[in-house]
Amino acid sequence: MKLELPKTPKNKKNKNNNPIMRQLFIAIILFALLSVAFDSWFAPAQDNRLTLSETAALVSAGKVQKVVVRGEKLDITLVPETEGADALSRISKKEAGTAFSETLVNYGVSAEAIQSLNIEIEEPSGFGYWLGQLAPFLLPLIGLIFIIWFFMRQVKGTNMRAMSFGDSKARVILPSNKDKRITFKDVAGNREAKQELEEMVEFLKNPKKFIDMGAKIPKGVLMTGRPGTGKTMLARAVAGEARVPFFYLSGSDFVEMFVGVGASRVRDLFKMAKRMSPAIIFIDEIDAVGRSRGVGVGGGNDEREQTLNQILVEMDGFEVNEKLIVMAATNRDDVLDPALLRPGRFDRRVVLELPDRSDRKKILEIHSHKKPLDKDVHLQVIAERTAGFSGADLESLMNEGAILATLSNRKKITQQDLLDSLEKVMIGPKRQSHLASDQEKKITAYHEAGHAIVASVLPNADPVHKVTIIPRGKAGGFTMKLPLDERKLPTRAVYEDDIAMGLGGYVAEEEVFGDITTGPSNDLKVATATARDMVTKFGMSPEIGPIVVDGKSAQTIFGGRVEGSNRSEKMLETIDNEISKIIHRGLDRARDVIRDYHDAFVEIAETLLEVETLEQEDYNTILTKYGIPLKELPKTKEA
Repeated sequence: MKLELPKTPKNKKNKNNNPIMRQLFIAIILFALLSVAFDSWFAPAQDNRLTLSETAALVSAGKVQKVVVRGEKLDITLVPETEGADALSRISKKEAGTAFSETLVNYGVSAEAIQSLNIEIEEPSGFGYWLGQLAPFLLPLIGLIFIIWFFMRQVKGTNMRAMSFGDSKARVILPSNKDKRITFKDVAGNREAKQELEEMVEFLKNPKKFIDMGAKIPKGVLMTGRPGTGKTMLARAVAGEARVPFFYLSGSDFVEMFVGVGASRVRDLFKMAKRMSPAIIFIDEIDAVGRSRGVGVGGGNDEREQTLNQILVEMDGFEVNEKLIVMAATNRDDVLDPALLRPGRFDRRVVLELPDRSDRKKILEIHSHKKPLDKDVHLQVIAERTAGFSGADLESLMNEGAILATLSNRKKITQQDLLDSLEKVMIGPKRQSHLASDQEKKITAYHEAGHAIVASVLPNADPVHKVTIIPRGKAGGFTMKLPLDERKLPTRAVYEDDIAMGLGGYVAEEEVFGDITTGPSNDLKVATATARDMVTKFGMSPEIGPIVVDGKSAQTIFGGRVEGSNRSEKMLETIDNEISKIIHRGLDRARDVIRDYHDAFVEIAETLLEVETLEQEDYNTILTKYGIPLKELPKTKEA
């Protein structure tokens, strides 16, 4: 049963949250509190106050020991009624313009009683006198002025927030901020990108020698690459190396629902940077405002295009910014407006690639600086197993390793922590609550054994490093492969073997159980996508030949551009036939391997049912037993 709280009507909520009424209510409460405090401070206690007649009666009875006259105020000290008791104090007030003794005579007090009375007259000092006279008037006035000032401050703050709507939202990292300043030493990998950016550093440090030579340093640097490759860190490193202010903001920070706000923020940003030049402006995800103009129906007077126009003008307009460099980052450089990429704006384009094996080790070393590592940790092994990881992925891996060690109450991070975190980042966390039946475990074991044996036999497939049937994430089990080297130009034979390896689980289920489960669904999806790329993008189909048939043609409709396919119905049919041929060829190759090496295939599966996980050493023992040659990783030197 789900219990829901009653919802508050929107009109009542808006009424209660009116900021003006709330501030007015606070001001009234403050004024009332000040009034109460004033009355309680200056109003004397009623039980200590005497009238003149009561004072005269006490003097006649001889019960007054001393009277101190302070202006019109009388401080009366009574005679203790019992021996050893403290004198009692009372206050009273005499007639204005009349002496106290004269007042007593008027009330019928005898001359003897007046002469026996100890009367002291104190003239008030100038400051104290005037303070006592003016305090009843000044304090309420000061309280009222304070309330008016408080209320006007709130109204002014609201107006200032409205007026600052067009101010830049950029965050600034100053060279003096050592906690946030980084240099090239803090960014591993991307050697070519660093060399390209060193020119910017030299210009920011010594601009005069370039200007004297008549050289114009590029005003803009566009960094492109996959997510997590270190675009933002490199931009910060350039500012750190040159020791100049770094203005950072995202492309979405410019965009608001009101037209003109983004352009105003661009102007304010460049104005701030010019005052602190030489400086660097970094716009992350510039494609949020830098997409090609004129796309779609709606004209060019929208907020995003106004912002883009202002950026173009600021970068290469009438005013020359000799000591200001604009850096930007995007994952989609193909959608940017051509005006951004022309000379005079983003002159340089720096492409950041995924790190190779040696760079991955350096990145791991950087992210392990403040982490206590055990003696058994070998970052080279982790670097070999993380092919295709970006810098952000490696940082997440090290962080997950630290979390696992903390949860296990260990003081240091072990190698096993890093290996477990690697599998967690790649596939997902262990599903401890998943209780598979014996039949499901058997199907999973033979499925993964099919992947493993095909990968171990086919010459161009990557060697198997680990096989497990422990469920992680969405996978009931997985086979971990490691590439022999960092491939930049995979061949058709490599793709063919990868497809056959991916279909090994499908064939294993069909051969052993005579039926197919939903387990190979993701394998079929990946194999089909690879086969389609081979046919349509890479020219690896003999039937179609070296023709790219995945391109798209653009048609202009109502001033916009609409993408359309340039493939005929006959070509689509040919593509589907070629994809089917590649998939069936992979199925046949996987089936031949499983049948030819059936004994090794069965032993791998049965061993998985017993131990659930086969590491590389134990797995290679089974391969050697059946005469299957091992694929060794290339030896790399420890850096």
